[in-house]
Amino acid sequence: MSNLYDVTIIGAGPVGLFTTFYSGLRSLKTKIIDAEPAVGGKIRYFYPEKIIRDIGGIPAIEGQELVKNLHDQAKTFHPTMVCGERITELHPQKDGTFQLIAENGNEHHSKTIIIAAGSGTYEVHPLEVSGSETFANSLHYDIKNLASFQNKTVVVSGGGNAAIDWAQSLEPIAKEVHLVYRGENFKGHEERVKEMHDSSIYIHVNHEITALQGNFTDLKSCVIHCNKNGSTTKIDTDAIVVNHGVKVNLGSMLDWGFDTSEYGILVNQEMETSVPGIYACGDICTYPRKMRIIAAGLHEGPIAINSAKNFLDPDAEEVAMVSTHHESFTEV
Repeated sequence: MSNLYDVTIIGAGPVGLFTTFYSGLRSLKTKIIDAEPAVGGKIRYFYPEKIIRDIGGIPAIEGQELVKNLHDQAKTFHPTMVCGERITELHPQKDGTFQLIAENGNEHHSKTIIIAAGSGTYEVHPLEVSGSETFANSLHYDIKNLASFQNKTVVVSGGGNAAIDWAQSLEPIAKEVHLVYRGENFKGHEERVKEMHDSSIYIHVNHEITALQGNFTDLKSCVIHCNKNGSTTKIDTDAIVVNHGVKVNLGSMLDWGFDTSEYGILVNQEMETSVPGIYACGDICTYPRKMRIIAAGLHEGPIAINSAKNFLDPDAEEVAMVSTHHESFTEV
């Protein structure tokens, strides 16, 4: 069957793209499929201008540049890349291969499957306050152009790493930045929180936005409420960046027969799911002490590929040689 692939990777975010590259490195006929119209996952959609700092050897890189680099790298061994197709069905075949069916009816056939679909499909948690529909054009759930906030007063709502990063990225561009967080202890990395406290960002902990005000559809201010003493404060603002997290949905993948938990697909140290021939890596998988950062996923993808390679060819090397390997080690 000419359209039968050794490995089909579901999900073309950063982890899926690097896994595709590594699959080619191990001489596997590879296909990668993503439901979105282009590669990059959540970074492409939500964080193209966000500065990413948690990948070894890269002090700082914009999300869109990271995606471009990973995409270019993934194309090294000429895999088949399919975008705009959401896989909804998986059917094991009598010969041990798998049939994948997309929402549009297209079929894909593969000897092994690697799921690198991030958190599945996602939907942002909206800002549920009075006026949110009226001033929708001033509410931003992602930032694709930091320069558009030049000399504006911006309120960022949220208390996780993404909200902190946006506030810090906006600080040198906007006229004024406020960070509003309903909690007291930020969920971001400690050093980033410390940097923020040392910056010019106005920080409002134990507060949340309760109302938006303006003329017609032109946002002029927001009202924040203190959860401790009940007081309210009006902040003049031009724009609000909302980062309240996303609702994730694994969809039909939950019915594909492998074991799952509330944190994702269960895998062992070989990235094997409970279904032979199916592996998972990146945010969608879980195991003890799992870290949901890009760097961890870039490590898990090659493990999944090595496992798939041995599944297809038990005599193959368990781990492929790497560019830093010295071939003339002497045993002592």
